Amino acid sequence: MTALTTTPDGFLLNGTPLRIISGALHYFRVHPDQWPDRLHKARLMGLNTVETYIPWNLHQPEPGTLVLDGLLDLPRFLRLAAAEGLHVLLRPGPYICAEWDGGGLPHWLTADTDIRLRSSDPRFTGAVDRYLDLLLPPLLPHMAASGGPVIAVQVENEYGAYGDDTAYLKHLEAALRTRGVEELLFTCDQADPEHLAKGSLPGVLATGTFGGRIDRSLERLREHQPQGPLMCAEFWIGWFDHWGGPHHGRDTEDAAADLDRLLSAGASVNIYMFHGGTNFGFTNGANHHHTYAPTVTSYDYDAPLTEHGDPGPKYHAFREVIARHVPVPDEPIPSPAPKLPPTTVELTYRTPLLPLLSTAKATPAPEDPLSADALGRRAGYVLYRTTLPTEGLGLLHFAGGVGDRAQIFVDGAPVGVLERERHDETLAVRVPRPGAELHVLVENMGRVNYGPRIGTPKGLLGPVTYDGTPLHRWDCHPLPMEAPPKLPLDQTPAAPSASAEPAFHHGTFEVRTPADTFLSLPGWTKGQAWINGFNLGRYWNRGPQRTLYVPAPVLRPGTNDLILLELQATTATRAHLTDTPDLGPAAH
Repeated sequence: MTALTTTPDGFLLNGTPLRIISGALHYFRVHPDQWPDRLHKARLMGLNTVETYIPWNLHQPEPGTLVLDGLLDLPRFLRLAAAEGLHVLLRPGPYICAEWDGGGLPHWLTADTDIRLRSSDPRFTGAVDRYLDLLLPPLLPHMAASGGPVIAVQVENEYGAYGDDTAYLKHLEAALRTRGVEELLFTCDQADPEHLAKGSLPGVLATGTFGGRIDRSLERLREHQPQGPLMCAEFWIGWFDHWGGPHHGRDTEDAAADLDRLLSAGASVNIYMFHGGTNFGFTNGANHHHTYAPTVTSYDYDAPLTEHGDPGPKYHAFREVIARHVPVPDEPIPSPAPKLPPTTVELTYRTPLLPLLSTAKATPAPEDPLSADALGRRAGYVLYRTTLPTEGLGLLHFAGGVGDRAQIFVDGAPVGVLERERHDETLAVRVPRPGAELHVLVENMGRVNYGPRIGTPKGLLGPVTYDGTPLHRWDCHPLPMEAPPKLPLDQTPAAPSASAEPAFHHGTFEVRTPADTFLSLPGWTKGQAWINGFNLGRYWNRGPQRTLYVPAPVLRPGTNDLILLELQATTATRAHLTDTPDLGPAAH
């Protein structure tokens, strides 16, 4: 029996009227030790529900597998939500967007260019079915029909902005139902007549996504769906950032006023985001409209709960608005969490990257280099190596470009950088001798998460020539590096005169009592950071983001390790842990 049902203008939960006041909280963007804290703060703001996507690409890194532990222990997250007294809206995709790597679609699926993604192509729906066969059984005990917190499940995600394949949506509806999902199903589309028409299904609740023009958006939703609850499934109260762009935000009073308009109209709402969290590791997505634009590591989103879990201005303002419409808990508003005292970390040792890999096992490519997708890599880096036939000044040409940023080295010396966002394909280089070694280090900066370019490959994307001569006999070294490699014991001491090649930089620091902190890297250019083996994400002095969030559970009492993979030249030998985040100047 369905626990959540609809009336002509609202919801009933087990026969009792329910106004859904929800907030988005993605478990996979929050350290699992902090889930109870974030859920507790959601309830204290006045929310009765939380919403989360499910990222297919992380839960199923390879066909036939299912990962449900650590950061991906969704059953535990659902148990914690229930313990906090919160309902859950579940959005399993298969596509989630979410500014997430590939929109959540697995790299092993999108690498097959013959598959029509997000369609009734049986190759796509078959992969979805096999995934749901594994995913849903451990989730069914947490559905409302079994006494769990999940009261509704989404079918696809903003599909009306992408396609017009009703048979595909019907397949997903049946796939959920036949696997035991009894809960209310809903679709979610931008409040635009065309999007709603393409993305909706008969008998499935249609909801809207919008951040403003509240009255008009609700009118359009009602025009499309004459009866049933009005619900904004994504009420956008902030925005995300791209490297090289501004730090986005939204005025608190403006957002609170629109939230009040929504609730005054009798609508239900899911605030996107209540708590944004962090794109740890290699999980950020990218947009590619006219040019490629990767998303930064922080997913703070200018949300009510900041990236580090402290109540921000919107938390207080939204709580006041919610209290005008429904009771909020009569409990104190949470105080900011303690922060680690400012600490300087000396990066005592460095290990150059290229020599470290010279003895590592490579995949040979007798003709043209293999893409990262052909090498089976979802994320990270690929190092390519071959030799150049002649000496002198010549032109390297990369047919098809690079995905997404390539650093070029000749006999270990850096000679240039090519970037997808600039549509780079050629580079003039001076070759000192016939047979000189050519290294190309390519970074996957994040897979496109929205629009027709989902599935665009990474790495070197075609043949490479030098002055028209094809370069063959490549060694391809995939470097996933979710965890840092075990560095050799003979690391060289760091020095201000360090060479310009990419290198790992290693140092230790002492912690008395673990607490949240923020890694600041003045003097460093671009790379990846790990503390105690936990991948904090990418840093880049291009900004706007200037610090990386370090969750307290990542630290331990006593000695802690910091490793940076710095891709560019640097004379820096230290990093700083600060008590204040810096995501860049706000651009409201």
